[in-house]
Amino acid sequence: MSDAQSRPRRAAGPPPNAARLREAALAHLARFAATEAGLRRVLERRIARWARAAEAEGQPREGIAASAAALSNEVASIAQSLVAAGAVNDAAFAESRARRLARSGHSRRAIAAHLAAKGIETETAAAALPEGEEAELLAAIAFCRRRRIGPFARVAPDAAARMKALAALARGGFAQGVARRALTMDPDKAEEMLLAGRRA
Repeated sequence: MSDAQSRPRRAAGPPPNAARLREAALAHLARFAATEAGLRRVLERRIARWARAAEAEGQPREGIAASAAALSNEVASIAQSLVAAGAVNDAAFAESRARRLARSGHSRRAIAAHLAAKGIETETAAAALPEGEEAELLAAIAFCRRRRIGPFARVAPDAAARMKALAALARGGFAQGVARRALTMDPDKAEEMLLAGRRA
């Protein structure tokens, strides 16, 4: 028998109240940056874990469902109060995350998809995205460096390797014009642009 199987199951106990959910939210925010939607998901998962444990130990399903529904309303209220207090700021999260992703070689399209998955509203995400073709080119160069293609290829690419690199950039969300510029850039110029981008 494994340790997990021999270990006694932890009692579900009573449903978490608003105070406990707020404590859980603050503990999460102390460790991770989060959006309002992301924080709600964290708290909803906590409620779902309690509900599964309560059902496993035989608590009445009707009572579990009623408690879970009431707690879901508390989750919205807690998240909104933390937004009002400034502990959760979707715009600041979007700006910081977009900047980090662009520097690590993500296209505007990929960043927008990431922010949408985090629950950032479309307008907020759009305001955070890096603007202009030069910013997108810089991200494409960072992508090339990470993949060791284009100006960072270890050996001069043949036609097949160039097409493969172009396809990789396209899958990354980069437009063909930007991708071609990045792939054909002089290595020294590419490094110079990356250094300038980090200093900016």
